[in-house]
Amino acid sequence: VQLQASGGGLVQPGGSLKLSCAVSGSGRNLNDMSWYRQPPGKEREWVARIYGGGTTDYAESVKGRFTISRNYAKNTVYLQMNSLKPEDTAVYYCKQIRGSITSWGQGTQVTVSS
Repeated sequence: VQLQASGGGLVQPGGSLKLSCAVSGSGRNLNDMSWYRQPPGKEREWVARIYGGGTTDYAESVKGRFTISRNYAKNTVYLQMNSLKPEDTAVYYCKQIRGSITSWGQGTQVTVSS
């Protein structure tokens, strides 16, 4: 399976971005997908998760501002990010859990700066 994250870029504080994670290859399964991020000089941290039944969960730091969703027809998971803050600056990664197998995408840079 391959995960391709895209949609990052430079945005001003208060702005919005929508990240995409396209899943391809064998094992195209969107039932348990997550977004993580790694701020500069810091460890990778969990941001959001969507489960098989559609339940979602968010880190406290992004709750109310970020929304994770998926489109099975497009084999794509999204992260809508609103009211962005400078502390949201990071490389964002998508992750798939499929049974005992964990797969990661390559990351997309998000920079929030004026």
